[in-house]
Amino acid sequence: MRVLVVFTRLFPFVLAFLLDRRRFIVFGRPRRVSEERHRRRAARLTRTVADLGPAFIKLAQVFAARADILTEPYLSSIGTLTDQVPPLPPGVAEAVILGELGEDATGVFERFDSEPLAAASLGQVHRASYQGREVVVKVLRPGVEEVVRRDLIVSFRILFLLNLLFPGHHVRAITAIVSEFSKRISDELDFREEARNAATLKRNFAAEPKVVVPGVVAELVRRRVLVLEYVEGTRIDRLQQRLASGELRLDRLMATMAEMYIKMMLEDGVFHADPHAGNLLVDAEGRLVLLDFGMVLQVERETRRRLVEAVLAAARQDVDGLINAFYELGILDPDVDRGTVRDAARSLMAITIRDDLSSRQVQQVVEQVLQTFYEWPLILPSNLVYFGRAAVLVEGIGLRYDPEFNALAAARPVVARSAERLMQGVLEQDPRARITDWTQEAITAVRTVRDLVRRVERDELRVRSHPRDTLELQRFL
Repeated sequence: MRVLVVFTRLFPFVLAFLLDRRRFIVFGRPRRVSEERHRRRAARLTRTVADLGPAFIKLAQVFAARADILTEPYLSSIGTLTDQVPPLPPGVAEAVILGELGEDATGVFERFDSEPLAAASLGQVHRASYQGREVVVKVLRPGVEEVVRRDLIVSFRILFLLNLLFPGHHVRAITAIVSEFSKRISDELDFREEARNAATLKRNFAAEPKVVVPGVVAELVRRRVLVLEYVEGTRIDRLQQRLASGELRLDRLMATMAEMYIKMMLEDGVFHADPHAGNLLVDAEGRLVLLDFGMVLQVERETRRRLVEAVLAAARQDVDGLINAFYELGILDPDVDRGTVRDAARSLMAITIRDDLSSRQVQQVVEQVLQTFYEWPLILPSNLVYFGRAAVLVEGIGLRYDPEFNALAAARPVVARSAERLMQGVLEQDPRARITDWTQEAITAVRTVRDLVRRVERDELRVRSHPRDTLELQRFL
């Protein structure tokens, strides 16, 4: 029954997207759709997803960073989705605490506020006092595991049908996203994993004076209950008064945010994978406070090395170096035309070196490039999906307080300051690690050559030349 409900609610949108790409679904030119019609459809889609429940809300938040799957205004619309829901009935949170800790909340805590600080689709947070310390108590909603499990099964069944009826890159990409999401969401449903994530991030930021990670009360951690140090702060999207008074400076705040995410993704390889405004506070001292550690991913050293190469190539305006890094990361299919990629990369780099562009001009260029991305068979690795979400968050916060904020230009000095540290952090390895990397690269090279030879023998090797590249070659000859 649930399959039928979800299918009937979502299929009209699937059909509309298919008709947008091909007028007769399997053939024909793309149809023209006005921006106003897209906006109305995006609003309806957002409302539908919100009605379908926690699994779909969480999944939509992932899609909000996937410009290779969705275009504007859908990205912005579903990006506004929040998982705020009515609080649990009185006494339910206390019952969960009793079941997990074996003692009433009033027996465990010196004070337990029955009124929640926040209520979300997966859990609920209460303020309390424990051994003289102010803490927050996070409680998992009863039955939410079964709801998420059921809706993931429903999603895979619908995607199986879509892959049969409408096979193509976008359907395959959506299937891959849902598959990765199904693995990540399980971490959010076990607070013991979240406690381990919080402890790891606290160690990683121990020497960073501008970032705060709440401490874990380890003796009170259970699968459905998590207790953390309480840290006072203002949500990062509610800082208007503090910025207007001069207490905070937007440029410094944006730089700290960028440095924090660069450190997590490229230096430490332990990345907070649920970046949104509700998970970031600014305390009285102007420090960033990181919250909610349910979704944290590990980034392999080789991926970090390639990402560093991409970031540094972009910083020094090395178009070909950036494109090579994209191919190495597996973002670009080998069949994607390199000339088109180069044009898009040049457009993006051009706006990073100009500080005189308005946010509207930047947005127009980026939207044109993203529309090109949307047409390519991109394969975005899961870790880059969440890095993209962080980039979207940083840009969104900047634009909230400054309509002329240029995220790419603002990131340039941060990358320049971080470049040497990034290279040292990723490339400094023990001899055994270096030997392992070299061995793996050698194996990959041998396999690549072997595959090329086989394709030549089967007359399957194709060489594509962009017209512009052909003209350049003719002029050279």
